[in-house]
Amino acid sequence: MIIKVVDYDQSWTNEYKKEEQCIKSILQNELVNSFHIGSTSVRGLKAKPIIDILLVVHNINKLDLFSEQFQDIGYEVMGEFGITGRRYFRKGGDNRTHQIHAFQYNNMEEIERHLAFRDYLREHQDVCNQYGELKSKLAERYPNDIDGYCAGKDDFVNSIEKDAIKWYWIVR
Repeated sequence: MIIKVVDYDQSWTNEYKKEEQCIKSILQNELVNSFHIGSTSVRGLKAKPIIDILLVVHNINKLDLFSEQFQDIGYEVMGEFGITGRRYFRKGGDNRTHQIHAFQYNNMEEIERHLAFRDYLREHQDVCNQYGELKSKLAERYPNDIDGYCAGKDDFVNSIEKDAIKWYWIVR
């Protein structure tokens, strides 16, 4: 996978909405809610052009019954993929376009962690800018090494995530 970080693109919101409609048509009543998360959901933030989608479902195990439908619309079904209680799907192969992170409705820790991080970046432009610059530098340094790119972000993301979760509880 080639790591490419680009300037914010307003079309990302519409890409999310289009994909959300496909997902809703598959999951129907199993879906509780859907959210655009990740860097493409934060106006002005540089990002890898991959749409991250957070799904909240009634029963995480029932989501496995929809694997074939997700494959039919181009997703690779990855199971928990390192996070207990999650279902992860990715689309686009080495030119990834979308990622889905699905959790059961009562997995509040994971759901709120994603939403808090997104909302914190939306409200703190200075942090958003720092994050975008870090990602750009890491993409230049590790253009073919996703592990190196992710490791380079870890300390920053973990620090901001702690602040974001505290902030999220204050502003709610």
